[in-house]
Amino acid sequence: MATGVIDKLKSHVATLSQISGEAEHVDWSKIETPTDEVVVPHAGLEPAPKDTAEIKALLDKLVVLKLNGGLGTTMGCTGPKSVIEVRDGLTFLDLIVMQIEHLNDKFGSSVPLLLMNSFNTHDDTQKIVEKYSKANVQIHTFNQSQYPRLVVDDFTPLPSKGQTGKDGWYPPGHGDVFPSLKNSGKLDLLLSQGKEYVFISNSDNLGAIVDLKILHHLIKNKNEFIMEVTPKTLADVKGGTLISYEGKVQLLEIAQVPEEHVDEFKSIEKFKIFNTNNLWVNLNAIKRLVDADALKMEIIPNPKEVDGVKVLQLETAAGAAIKSDLYNVRDGFVIRNKLRRDPQNPVIQLGPEFKKVDDFLSRFKSIPSLLECDGLRVDGDIWFGSGIKLKDINGSEDLDIRHQESVLKLESREGWLCRACLLRWRNKSFLNFCCMSLVVFAGYHVKLYGF
Repeated sequence: MATGVIDKLKSHVATLSQISGEAEHVDWSKIETPTDEVVVPHAGLEPAPKDTAEIKALLDKLVVLKLNGGLGTTMGCTGPKSVIEVRDGLTFLDLIVMQIEHLNDKFGSSVPLLLMNSFNTHDDTQKIVEKYSKANVQIHTFNQSQYPRLVVDDFTPLPSKGQTGKDGWYPPGHGDVFPSLKNSGKLDLLLSQGKEYVFISNSDNLGAIVDLKILHHLIKNKNEFIMEVTPKTLADVKGGTLISYEGKVQLLEIAQVPEEHVDEFKSIEKFKIFNTNNLWVNLNAIKRLVDADALKMEIIPNPKEVDGVKVLQLETAAGAAIKSDLYNVRDGFVIRNKLRRDPQNPVIQLGPEFKKVDDFLSRFKSIPSLLECDGLRVDGDIWFGSGIKLKDINGSEDLDIRHQESVLKLESREGWLCRACLLRWRNKSFLNFCCMSLVVFAGYHVKLYGF
């Protein structure tokens, strides 16, 4: 382990000792909403240049970096999460490469792709990127740091207790991207190639695209750091938000919120913006701050258990609809379907039976249409046939699609064996009734009432 990484870990442990194994909670009375000078509407940004040569000059200063350290194991997949199929046989990584290649082809630019792997994803990624050798995208890979998990009782490294395998270690969160970029040598390499800015995002976020308006704003105003935020929705209530705290703007994660204020944190009325984790950062600023050890990010202890031993991971933060007809894919870009009239996406909540990718795919003969759906919640062993349209009737009561063990299995005309489901209609008399149509025959329109 590099000396710099060891020093950083010691610093984290020292800080952890002061906060007694819990995330350092903020003083709730000091939290303020960021000003309009800090949060700038995208619509208010100056348009990007239209001249191809000017756009090329902007893009040639840029590097796209994807956080590629996560595994797809929780979804029943092996290997990096970025190689999970999204649509039509294309993976997240396929679409990312297509997006950047489209920019380079269109404007004659040379935007490279960096993949920050973890020790969990490095070997697989090295093999996978070979398939892009002929793409008009230069691909670099590097590893983020690898820290030992700490035993809660005495803060000793878990590997020293005999756990020498991968379970004794962890990648320390996406805030590690800045020192890892420097320690890997990639930062100095990029600066020597004339690159000035990096666009950082998660590898499974296909909405994170190179926005020329933001890039133009970044360069023209000489900003060193920009975070993309969006209006917070009910699907984002646990996500980080921006706050003004003791005169400084910072990211607030749910782990830092005092327990008595968690419900308030989840409110979309008080905390109206959501951190997308799409970051635009000046490369020279990263070098300056990392060299001076001036990047002091809040540490978020993440409790885990390994073979019955309670451990901590010290992490820092840098700041299902895809398969549906809500979006179209063109040149690797995910584009909103114009036939969807509601500007908001529906909130989709699927039960544990849909968590693993194979289970998810097996329960949908084809992905239902969501163009007229305001929200969907499905619990239980429920299967959908082909040609299903999920619709909403405004003004009606909530409707949940739930599973009832006592209902017999039925066979649809498509030959599927599946359980009937219970539609719990929350009307004034709280009556339940069984809806056999949700064993869903081909072409049946399922109406969702005012979710």
